[in-house]
Amino acid sequence: MESLDKTDRALLNEIQQDSRISNSELARRIKLSQPATHARLKRLETLGVVRQHVSLLDRDKLGLDLICFFQVRLEAHSEKALLRFEAAVSDFAEVLECHYLTGQFDYLLKAVFENRRALEKFERQRLRALSDVAQITTSVALSEIKMTTVLPLPEAS
Repeated sequence: MESLDKTDRALLNEIQQDSRISNSELARRIKLSQPATHARLKRLETLGVVRQHVSLLDRDKLGLDLICFFQVRLEAHSEKALLRFEAAVSDFAEVLECHYLTGQFDYLLKAVFENRRALEKFERQRLRALSDVAQITTSVALSEIKMTTVLPLPEAS
């Protein structure tokens, strides 16, 4: 991966704040011509630095105000069991994040629900129903202190 220069980092900071920013406004903010700005953004997309342009939705306004974390331990740790669990969890729309861990648990999942009944149904009928699950510890978030998708960008080396 080639290193990012100051202009690349400025461009990335801007599009992290607003992915719908026009090319002309982006060019103005990073002090570059419009064609050069467009070329840089396309290069960063081609390199895979910019994977996707998305819109962030307000969970509360959509009635998804229950955030839960699931610590999951599997019975078996064969490659087949891990892949089977990961494939199943990837299909669960409620799961926003799934992380493979070291330590006491194998996975940490972050999921959202409308209410406690939806949480219970998910845990009992979907997550516990997976064949390799040995233990689940569920935590309900009381409040969300910080949630961001903005990545801290490394300084040029």
